[in-house]
Amino acid sequence: MWIEREIAPRLQRLAATRPVLVLTGARQTGKTSLIRKLFPDHHYVSLDLPSEANQANQDPSSFLARHPLPLVVDEVQYAPELFRHLKSVIDADRSNAGQLILTGSQPFALMQGIAESLAGRAAVVQLEGLSVAEVKAAGAALPLSQQLLRGGFPELIANPAIDATEYFASYVATYLERDLRSQLQINNLRDFERFLRAVALRSAQLLNRAELARDVGISNSTAGIWLGLLQRSGLVVLLEPLFSNATKRMVKAPKLYLADTGLLAFLVGLRHGQDLQESPLVGALWETHVVMELRRQAAALGDPLVLHFWRDRSKEVDLVVQRGGRYWLADAKWTQLPQASDAKRLVQVAAELNQDCVAGQALICRTPNRFVLANGVDVLPLEDAASWLGLRPATPRG
Repeated sequence: MWIEREIAPRLQRLAATRPVLVLTGARQTGKTSLIRKLFPDHHYVSLDLPSEANQANQDPSSFLARHPLPLVVDEVQYAPELFRHLKSVIDADRSNAGQLILTGSQPFALMQGIAESLAGRAAVVQLEGLSVAEVKAAGAALPLSQQLLRGGFPELIANPAIDATEYFASYVATYLERDLRSQLQINNLRDFERFLRAVALRSAQLLNRAELARDVGISNSTAGIWLGLLQRSGLVVLLEPLFSNATKRMVKAPKLYLADTGLLAFLVGLRHGQDLQESPLVGALWETHVVMELRRQAAALGDPLVLHFWRDRSKEVDLVVQRGGRYWLADAKWTQLPQASDAKRLVQVAAELNQDCVAGQALICRTPNRFVLANGVDVLPLEDAASWLGLRPATPRG
């Protein structure tokens, strides 16, 4: 089953105006399938094949003679020597847009090659997992608990017969072996797997790198390196706090989120809907889902939406969204019927910001329908969050 991706029009626009389009992101987010669907007339070669990667690295001229433009090079990071030759090919006819499309699942290698050879020539886009809207449009009607447990990897949504636990076990093993052992020469993969699980347990929490390192039994510097690796691989997102000039009491540490709720659930041992309902981690899982959904919506539209959170010594707001010089404040709540008291922190933080700049306040929860609390705070389902932010028109309900 093919699932339409909301980011597709943005990719086509970029390919029509820039010499090089680069699509990166975590493994299994659907990069190859999407690019081949959008650009069927391009020649295609994957450097996952050792023979192709070897020639691209050692004899780039012959490689490019065999694979003429327009060209898609998949997993291009496996041939770092190819980038300089790609620069020469592009500069020979720089006005010809969309002739070269590159994909890669290891951004830490890919971005180095782009920075050194293709700077100013390439549009770089990150592909994340499926959004709520994409899953719904595909007709994959899953209960919310199953949406959270299966996450946003397209293959898991397109084929409900796949066992999610087995899928994620294989995913983690492949990631550890291919991306880590080969790129950073991490010898003790068991330590890194423990680190990955410790990170998952801290999703939607403030990052304390020293505590994380201590719990896993590694040095603080190693924890920093490994965390940076997870970020560059697209598996972890760090959300920075919003700083206010009016107070010195603001928390300055970022919040940590695992990018996919299915992988998060697997790593913390949640397998079934009942496990999820009874888990003390359900609130963190829901907050992770909300934050990542808004990131996906903004990325699909190419909207300059900036996400922060607010935390000082007495209050916290999960999301402070900056867009066009205005703020939208939101808390993620695992409830179906929140009360005005649940929005107390939103009202307090809004009062500390410039009221003219606060465009809205909302509780994003499991309510089936949008309504307004007595204090003026919106209560809305996640599928209405994008329209609440002005990212897209409101979805009519029958």
